[in-house]
Amino acid sequence: MEATAPNAIQVFVNGESKFAPQGLNVVQLLDFLAIDASRVAVELNRSIVRKQDWIATVVEGGAQVEIVWFVGGG
Repeated sequence: MEATAPNAIQVFVNGESKFAPQGLNVVQLLDFLAIDASRVAVELNRSIVRKQDWIATVVEGGAQVEIVWFVGGG
């Protein structure tokens, strides 16, 4: 999505500037970014967001989002 798109907000995902539609919650943002929500933890503005709160947590313009992937191995 371009910065000039109507209702676009700028967010910072793992330090990288991105533009996303305004009003997305955490689940919708992950979907917009094509990230598998079942394998990540999310920090929003330096606070961990519990998975059960993702739907109720709206990502505002200028937000700093850190996404950490769970990695299995052996």
